[in-house]
Amino acid sequence: MSTSCGNPETEQDALMTRRTKFDKTKTSCFFPLISTRFRKTLGPTINNKRGNKGANARGGRIKGLMQAPGSLVIGHSGGLGSTVLLDLVAKSYFYRSSTSSGQLPEDSLSLGSEHPRNRARGEGDSGDVWKGTPAVCYVEVASVIPGAKERTEEVRAAVKAYSDPTTGFEIDFIPLRLEDAFDEGWWKTVGGTDLKQGARDLGIDINDEALPTLRQGSNIPTTPLQSLHTYLSSLPTPTAIHSAISSLIRVLLLFTAASRDASHLLLGTSLTSLSMNMISGIAQGAGFAMVSEGLEEAWIGKNDQNISIVRPLRDIGIKESAFWAWWSNLPVPGRDRYPSSVSSVPLGSETAASRVAVKQNQKLTSIDVLTQDFIMGLEKDFPSTVSTIARTLAKVTTKEKGVSGGCVVCQKPAQPDVQAWKASISIRSYHDEAFVKSKHPLPPHFTSPPDAGVSAASSPTNGLAPRLCYSCHTTFTSRSSRGIASANEVVVPLPVWVKASLPSSSEDTTVPESKDLQTGSNEDVAQAEVWETKKLSRGSIKDKIGAFLLDDAGDE
Repeated sequence: MSTSCGNPETEQDALMTRRTKFDKTKTSCFFPLISTRFRKTLGPTINNKRGNKGANARGGRIKGLMQAPGSLVIGHSGGLGSTVLLDLVAKSYFYRSSTSSGQLPEDSLSLGSEHPRNRARGEGDSGDVWKGTPAVCYVEVASVIPGAKERTEEVRAAVKAYSDPTTGFEIDFIPLRLEDAFDEGWWKTVGGTDLKQGARDLGIDINDEALPTLRQGSNIPTTPLQSLHTYLSSLPTPTAIHSAISSLIRVLLLFTAASRDASHLLLGTSLTSLSMNMISGIAQGAGFAMVSEGLEEAWIGKNDQNISIVRPLRDIGIKESAFWAWWSNLPVPGRDRYPSSVSSVPLGSETAASRVAVKQNQKLTSIDVLTQDFIMGLEKDFPSTVSTIARTLAKVTTKEKGVSGGCVVCQKPAQPDVQAWKASISIRSYHDEAFVKSKHPLPPHFTSPPDAGVSAASSPTNGLAPRLCYSCHTTFTSRSSRGIASANEVVVPLPVWVKASLPSSSEDTTVPESKDLQTGSNEDVAQAEVWETKKLSRGSIKDKIGAFLLDDAGDE
């Protein structure tokens, strides 16, 4: 065979055939590569021993017997990442049923006789890597998405495919609904404390930045679903709705994992999704929590129970996840985008109001949607930049430690003195309470000091704001010219874990009651502040600012 670079049309020896060693299928090296990345991320987090020989930077042991201190819970969203995560966990650490679709990524015998999957094949259990039976938890969100279908049974079927009747091995499936966040029955099933009688009807006033706790008036939601719709419809912007839904799902998974004495909660966040979450979170003011979310995140529950929130797919992109699912013939149930607006009452799937809500969701956008479109564009044209985003942000650290207990709403780390820092960077009115107390000098046109306008409801001791992170506080209080119309209810209901965390003083009779602007007196309605946004003509704008304009003759 010639090694010259001649013309193959005239020189037959110039044809260089491809060598046979390059004729292997791509799947022969793809599956071991992805499995190795997955185990390198999850494996070191299994053992909780510190200071052992062979421990890596996160404290876990790379080699030796893997022994987790608790059980395993996998959070499933119905999407691609969650489906691939479940498949990887089953193939790497549990016995895989021969009736399931897909092929093993590599020969089980090549992993050694002590590998958990090989031990499980002989013993009929999980190899005792995690205690108890593993579980998959799915949170159904179709009740707040107009026109969406429920996918609980599809996810249940995908989980059941990994069961092995011959050995008795199975994975528990835990279906939840988003409205469970306002259900006292669910709260008791996960071991939550009984809600105080005075805290059952408490909510917050999002029109006040102190977020004072108020007793709900006559229009108290009677069901968890109504409370969920009231909660989401009262939020000021589409971005706030997306952030609130993500926070509710996160905390539902955490408390469910804690009720099963889990030591690990696995999430199917891929490298691409991680980059989206980081950019979107920083844009919404959640930069303080991005450090923990980029790597292994620890959540401390009741009785000092420690749960490691791990994202084993953080080194695997969305394209690689799609290849894995395609070549393994994995059914992906699918998931819908979170809504940009939510009705104040539950809507039927075939009603005219539901169809109007679908059209409204298509018009509105949010930071999450814009970030997703941007990152997916980079993934398509410049894929290397997506991994750079996640790895660069993972190197960032915070200057100070968070407050004890974190945020009561999202259960994420919260920076101290959020309100003081926010007041120092915000443009506020001279009549604002914080400005009056600061005793700053007044401008010349003020002949008398402004009134503080302090009320019992806005007292800092009676507000929820000091116990929130910056992101959650912004979710409740942010305003935008492109925002959505909020509900008429002044008081917004709270999730059950927030009510349970309220101090015992909330039972005091000094907690004010809300006023229903629709059923209140004419005087209350007249004094209610109403905002209206409309576009002004050029002539109207000139009339408004005419006194501040210079004459044309002055320019000569």
